[in-house]
Amino acid sequence: MEAKPTKTSRLFLTSPVESKDDLEEKLERSYQFLQNITGGLSDKDAYEALNKALLKDKGYEEVSLGLLVTILTEPQNAARGYRDLTLISNDGFGLVLTSLSQLVLDRYLRFTDVVKAQLVWLLREMIKNAVNNVDNLCWNLMRHAAGGDISSKNITLIESLLDVLMEYRSWLDKFPLLIASVVYTYLRLIEDHNAPYLANLRQKEVNFLISLIRERFIDCIGIGRDLVRLLQNVARIPEFEQLWKDILTAPKSLSPSFTGVLQLLQARTSRRYLQSRLTPDMERKLVFFTSQVRFGNHKRYQDWFQRQYLATPESQSLRCDIIRFIVGVIHPTNELLCSDIIPRWAVIGWLLTTCTSSVAVSNAKLALFYDWLFFDSEKDNIMNIEPAILVMHHSMRSHPAVSATLLDFLCRIIPNFHQPLTDKVRAGIFSSLRKILDKRVVPSLVPLFDNAKLDPELRNMVRETFREFCNSATPETSLRLEDAAPSTRYDEVETNHNAVNNHILDNEPAFSDDEEEQPLTISALEDDSDEDDDDIPLSKVREKEKTHDKLDDSIEGPVGDVLSKLQQEKDVEKRCDLMEVLIQHLLGYDSDDETLPVIAKTVSNCIQEDFKGDFFPELVSEDKLLGSVKSPLFTLFQTLYNFSKQDEEGKEVLFKLASEMRHYRQNVGYLLLYFLKVQIRTENKREDQTKASALKVSVYKEFCQYSERKIDLCLLDDLLACHVSDTKLMMWIVPDLFRDFKQQTVNNAQIIRVIISAIDSRQLQTLVGKVLQGHLVMFKSENIQPLLKVSLTWESIEQFFFWQLIHAHDISIDTVLPLVTQLDYEQHSEALTAVTLMLKQEKPNADYVKYLFSRDISHNGDLFVFTIVKYWCDEYIDKVAELISSLLSTRYPSTSPNKRKRTGKTLSATVPSADQVLGHLEQLRIICERHDCMAIYTLDSMQRALNIAMNNSNDGQKKQFGQLFALLEEEEEVSATKSRSQGRGRKPVNKTAAATTANKRAAVRDICDSSEESSEDMFRWRALTIVS
Repeated sequence: MEAKPTKTSRLFLTSPVESKDDLEEKLERSYQFLQNITGGLSDKDAYEALNKALLKDKGYEEVSLGLLVTILTEPQNAARGYRDLTLISNDGFGLVLTSLSQLVLDRYLRFTDVVKAQLVWLLREMIKNAVNNVDNLCWNLMRHAAGGDISSKNITLIESLLDVLMEYRSWLDKFPLLIASVVYTYLRLIEDHNAPYLANLRQKEVNFLISLIRERFIDCIGIGRDLVRLLQNVARIPEFEQLWKDILTAPKSLSPSFTGVLQLLQARTSRRYLQSRLTPDMERKLVFFTSQVRFGNHKRYQDWFQRQYLATPESQSLRCDIIRFIVGVIHPTNELLCSDIIPRWAVIGWLLTTCTSSVAVSNAKLALFYDWLFFDSEKDNIMNIEPAILVMHHSMRSHPAVSATLLDFLCRIIPNFHQPLTDKVRAGIFSSLRKILDKRVVPSLVPLFDNAKLDPELRNMVRETFREFCNSATPETSLRLEDAAPSTRYDEVETNHNAVNNHILDNEPAFSDDEEEQPLTISALEDDSDEDDDDIPLSKVREKEKTHDKLDDSIEGPVGDVLSKLQQEKDVEKRCDLMEVLIQHLLGYDSDDETLPVIAKTVSNCIQEDFKGDFFPELVSEDKLLGSVKSPLFTLFQTLYNFSKQDEEGKEVLFKLASEMRHYRQNVGYLLLYFLKVQIRTENKREDQTKASALKVSVYKEFCQYSERKIDLCLLDDLLACHVSDTKLMMWIVPDLFRDFKQQTVNNAQIIRVIISAIDSRQLQTLVGKVLQGHLVMFKSENIQPLLKVSLTWESIEQFFFWQLIHAHDISIDTVLPLVTQLDYEQHSEALTAVTLMLKQEKPNADYVKYLFSRDISHNGDLFVFTIVKYWCDEYIDKVAELISSLLSTRYPSTSPNKRKRTGKTLSATVPSADQVLGHLEQLRIICERHDCMAIYTLDSMQRALNIAMNNSNDGQKKQFGQLFALLEEEEEVSATKSRSQGRGRKPVNKTAAATTANKRAAVRDICDSSEESSEDMFRWRALTIVS
């Protein structure tokens, strides 16, 4: 038989043994479909053929993807393809952008050179035509501009993207978050471009970045402390040297809100930036390496990673990016910390010990300790400082040189980082060490700081620097501690990280405080036994624990026999039958039987393989759902459900068993919730839905009761475990949780944040849809103020999602407005943006004005108050003037005719003082005078109020607000020669007065036109969707 020739892919580089997957087949089919209907036709006939094709089922998708393939693979036809794509698009390129983002994230490395070049061409065209959401594609493509790589292909991509961004700088200025990402990316890349043949590219990058940073520094501030770290690496470039001088000596020249380098250093860098400096492929490999590689197999994966990414001299700079990613993004849960995984410190130790460049080693140390330097225990996360202390702690025995060099670095960084901030750096490091001891990351620092293996000079320096953390323990004591610990080697451990991109919660997985507190002083061990596991790698500790996986000797008789069979059986159906048999035997036990915890642990070990993989089906149907709950654990849940439904005896022992299993398998709780929803849904008894839901709630409440935990805490723990393992499953059960457990979930800040931290933009859209459909209620107006305040500490993207959900729930501005007085313009931009858009929909009234003028006075001017007042003045200038003047006049009750008046509705008792009102008016005056727009101050109502205020002010106030009161004096001079033609600034009696009023309104509309950049800061774009 003659072999069929292998078809080559139009888009991807393929080998003869590779087969096309579904996406590739889909793209090829779409291209062929397009060729079949337009091949050989004129432009007019082809356009008509396309329109006819769009009427078919899935015709739009096939035509769009076919045109996309044409653009990417046929440069000569790209312009025509883009034109046709523009003509047929009915979703604003949504389908094309989604497909492109998926291809860029998952398959960019497999693209042919032609496709890569055309991809940049297409990006340029979309930017030129201002296509919505193309910024997401730009962000995703920019991730492939790899650091530590000066190969021709990578340099081509870097320079091509740079050219696009420079050419369409005005487009880039519309996306503050993208600006920050561009600055972060190219600052990092400049470090690698020091070869002579890259001089032109480097100068182009420098010029672009200097311009972007200086003009949009307010957007760069959001990067946080890692901006300073990257700027340090390029500080010797003349242009950046001058920028550094301005940062250190004239920060206000960069931005009026910038107070100095300390402001940057005290702000933690968001995970999105740390993640962005690893290519998607590198990130996947690193996560796999730290989550799937088993003990004994790790060496070949380390060698592969080294060859693939860290083999060249220039790639050594990449180690810093990897360390920052591990420290700031990979945050394992408690379950992972206690499991047989490679700890983060071991991966970092491997990266440090295999580095071949002294400069890269120094930078890697700084990357490791960077979050220590300005650590704030109230805002920063223990997980960001944990790896560094554990690298030093565990290396002391077998790699003392590693511990010594890190300790030396830690001591010397305090005085040498930046002399004016020496005290701040010392305070940050000391705060880190206190947090480490408080959370018992290590039981004591003495074995590390006062160790006989350290060089005497270094040992004395450590003692002197960290005197607070050293006690009088003798060197011999420290040595005994070291001798008690077996050898630790970086290449003897492995990992299982599933928790990439965990967001930080007040009670997020961290080191438990529930352990019995141990004294922090060090005493000599009575013997050198292996009882102290403190210095043993987790994998070694787990090996010691694995002896418990065997059946416990205390489990005898029929139960022991069934468990033995369950442990050995592989067939799922037979395993479920064995679980039923086990349940029948257990029904004879008492719920307080001492062997139940041992049985629960053994059962958990026997069914551990059942927990691998996703439970929630890709396509939701009754058959798929029922198929997903076929395993021994769900057999136990089924029995619990049936017993609770019939109220049969014996359920207590089963609840006790399930609650005990939760100690060993954290997903037991959320899988019970999942099972209960599947059970209710598939029973399909609509007439009994209320009763069924009550039964579901009753089962879970009993489960919580036997777990001896409150329902809200159990729900929180289960959602935490679920959002790490399976966000789709979480999304499916969330509406039920908020319906069935309203008291525990509605307005619950911790539960809501877990959900928001796990979702992407599509899932947010799903939640908003559920809310609008009436299937989900996450918020109630009553008692929502604590939740609003807590949300201010969340990540920017979390706050953005949060306010989108607030809007979906129609939470009124009256409910939200009391928060306004506590919002800082610089620190709470997300909340202020949301409140601004809510006030935009409202007409001005006394309560709104009262809250606006109750805000603290900002020395730089409150652009939030200015923005709202300016917007209202466009349509309601007379009303706004009356409200402000009334508020000011009533600050002096003895002169106010309306002192007993009350508004129709009262939001709260917050009332601004006279100085606050005058202070805000003074700030508004400064901004208005800057642009020659003083209309509101010339209205009669405002003049009367200013007159009252001046007459009731003391000398100090008259001096403080002299220029504000001068407006009154100027008006009085005008009034002496010309009588006023307006009573309240509303109805002109002649053409001159009418023209004057019209000019005033026009002037107010122009208040902010020439200061657009300042006002834009109010509306920072916070959500850059990453399609993964």
